[in-house]
Amino acid sequence: MPGVRTLDQGSAGASPADLESGEFLILQAPMDGWAAPLSEVPDPVFSDKMMGDGVAIDPTGSVLSAPCDGEIILIHEALHALTLRAANGAEILIHVGLDTVALDGQGFTAHVHKGQHVRAGNRLLSFDLEILAQSARSLITPIVIANGERFSIVRRKQNAGMMQGEELMVLRPLQRAAARAEIGYSEIRREFIVPMAHGLHARPAARLAGLAKDFIAEIAIVAGDKRANARSPVALMGLGLGKGAAAIVLARGADAEKAAAALVALIESGMGESEDIAPVAIVAAPARQGVLTGVRAAPGLGLGIAARLSRPAIIVEEAGQGRERETQSLDAALAMVRLKLGAMRGNATQAAILSAHLSFLDDPELAAHAGAKIVEGKSAGYAWRDAIQAQISVLQGLTGPRFGERAADLLDLEYQVLNALVGSGAAPAAQLPPDTILLAEDVLPSQLAGLDVSRLAGIALAQGGPTSHAAILAASMNIPALVACGPAVLEIADGTALLLDADDGSLVIDPPVALQEAARQRIAQMRTRRAQAQAGAQALCQTRDGLRIEVAANLGAVEDVGPALAAGAEGCGLLRTEFLFLNRQQPPDEAEQTEIYRAIAQGLNGRPLVVRTLDIGGDKPAPYLPFPAEENPALGLRGVRVSLWRPELLAAQLRAILRGIPAAQCRIMVPMIASLSELRAVRRVLDDARTALGIADPVPLGIMVETPAAAMTADILAAEADFFSIGTNDLTQYALAMDRGHAGLAGQFDALHPAVLRLIAATAEGAARHGRHVAVCGGLASDPVAAPILIGLGVRGLSGPASRIADIKAAVRDVTLEDCKRLASKALGATSAAAVRALARNPGE
Repeated sequence: MPGVRTLDQGSAGASPADLESGEFLILQAPMDGWAAPLSEVPDPVFSDKMMGDGVAIDPTGSVLSAPCDGEIILIHEALHALTLRAANGAEILIHVGLDTVALDGQGFTAHVHKGQHVRAGNRLLSFDLEILAQSARSLITPIVIANGERFSIVRRKQNAGMMQGEELMVLRPLQRAAARAEIGYSEIRREFIVPMAHGLHARPAARLAGLAKDFIAEIAIVAGDKRANARSPVALMGLGLGKGAAAIVLARGADAEKAAAALVALIESGMGESEDIAPVAIVAAPARQGVLTGVRAAPGLGLGIAARLSRPAIIVEEAGQGRERETQSLDAALAMVRLKLGAMRGNATQAAILSAHLSFLDDPELAAHAGAKIVEGKSAGYAWRDAIQAQISVLQGLTGPRFGERAADLLDLEYQVLNALVGSGAAPAAQLPPDTILLAEDVLPSQLAGLDVSRLAGIALAQGGPTSHAAILAASMNIPALVACGPAVLEIADGTALLLDADDGSLVIDPPVALQEAARQRIAQMRTRRAQAQAGAQALCQTRDGLRIEVAANLGAVEDVGPALAAGAEGCGLLRTEFLFLNRQQPPDEAEQTEIYRAIAQGLNGRPLVVRTLDIGGDKPAPYLPFPAEENPALGLRGVRVSLWRPELLAAQLRAILRGIPAAQCRIMVPMIASLSELRAVRRVLDDARTALGIADPVPLGIMVETPAAAMTADILAAEADFFSIGTNDLTQYALAMDRGHAGLAGQFDALHPAVLRLIAATAEGAARHGRHVAVCGGLASDPVAAPILIGLGVRGLSGPASRIADIKAAVRDVTLEDCKRLASKALGATSAAAVRALARNPGE
């Protein structure tokens, strides 16, 4: 044979005895030609191994043959590409030439069809080399393992002439149980439309990949001619699926039905992405001398001095010092970063971002790319950087700014892992002077999370976007921030006085003394108000004339209890129990629920605990519940309807609540009530549970008022409901017939709309006829502007996130009941939510 052959050895070579055992799969060359590394294919989709690892052949013949026994599972309609599944589950994709799809089948003849079983050496396709040579960009033919996360290429031949039928590659299954799991099973297909406002970016991709890892089935997401391993968040992002994009979940294996249903359910739930921080439209002010403009990333006002944050370049050697040593080094660095991220603490926003970064560390596509580079003789640092940069190039080439912004997350992981490898780069927090206005080209989320927030007065970045994770983190830490200020921001000298007004989108360089003084007064006033609010946060809340208003916290986990009490919460006004039921394959059993409820009750130390029964369905599906297809999920099986549809879940949950929470502390609340019959049905289950457990003391049973029906029949419901809590988010959605997650309607979705206020007034009036307590636990409860209006309408309890409790209490203490009633009366007669807010800001007018 012409040429010199080289043999690549994988992590374990395949001896003749191994090959005889049947564990290894030998792939024959499917055509005559020259075998070359994939890196020589002039298309990054193949050269960067986005489709999988393998070998390429530059053909000299015109026949494509089967490289092994198997089943044809895909033939592209243009006949230029097909996929063969071997008996051990390996999927071999063969793509004849580059850009040959444009030929639309011209020059190709298929000799097999989809679903046909073939033997090694059987003719699959024939093609006219002359036609292809005239029209295609290249004749080189990649042969890749499409599900390479399950197989290791332990031997391959390349840089050599090949004849059809000669050994080309040897594969070894990495997970034999998983590899065998799909044999004999039909492929399950489930179509979906991407509902997330910003598409399948880092956080939803990470959650989707994490869920996929819970199943043994092979799972892929297919969009057009792109296919991604569902266990790889990077590959999922690489699909470039934006809002409204159509795609398909493909699954094959013992649990394929459950896997496909679970993934589609998670995708269609929106994963809470409708609540993500949306870009803020800033109309750039006319250019002024000494003033830079940018886009608001986090609101607020900051006065301080400039300090530039730079990221030292990390230089890595390209050549490695042996496969074993480099693999161990990379594994150790990944473990170090994983440990560091796992130890970091923060609010819910920071936790979600850190979770996405952790998922990248376990991404099989990144691991495979880096591993392949190490096999080629590269160092661990070079291999990791190459893997990251390949995926960043994909994301930056996709449509939509959100995907480009997510590339910063990958850059962050590159930096952290390389830093761990070389052992450099101390955190810059201690170097920041007080009242720093941080200037940088961009800032990595890990850098921002590690800064001393007490020294930051603001952040101004030359690049970045308002939906970048750095921007989201800044907002979550209450740091005023501007992005996209342009390169001029990097020319500002350290120590320069700066005034950053994020709400105005401006950065004033060397502001006049008078402007600085005015800014200091504004900042001082805000700080004083905040300090006063914090100082009174632990006291019981009442109006200026002594009316008692309970202020509690909404909780979603055991870990929320401590911060809530530290913030001044007088109890829990809403425990969202769905955190126990979502993102898992089976519902929690009674014992697990009891333990969690008991821990929360003990943490509250006797304070009231309002537990909402399971509220899933609609935008919160559960994989283990086969929800029927619904055209309008928000109007279908939701809240109490799910509990009555699956009464065994309700009964187990009520028993767990009764066992875990003392009767004197416990209040049970039922979501989405629309009629008295629903409340009565739940009470029967509750009474049965009390009887079974021998609990004689009554336990209050109340309802969430989230439907106009409940508000308008509050007097009827109050005859049997022990208390009311108004969920203003859903009540607003149903009152205004407006999807609360619709990005285009976000500006009109306001719970201070007079129609919503009238429903709240009706609820309070109906409750008063039977002496029932009324609270608000929806989003309006955490808006200090709304507090006086709600009190004037008859609300006597407010429950919101811990971060808002001090401000809510301060707002209540500033008013009298008569003030509130007068303001509420005006609000009910207003013509719009904007008019109501204007009244609230200037109640005396």
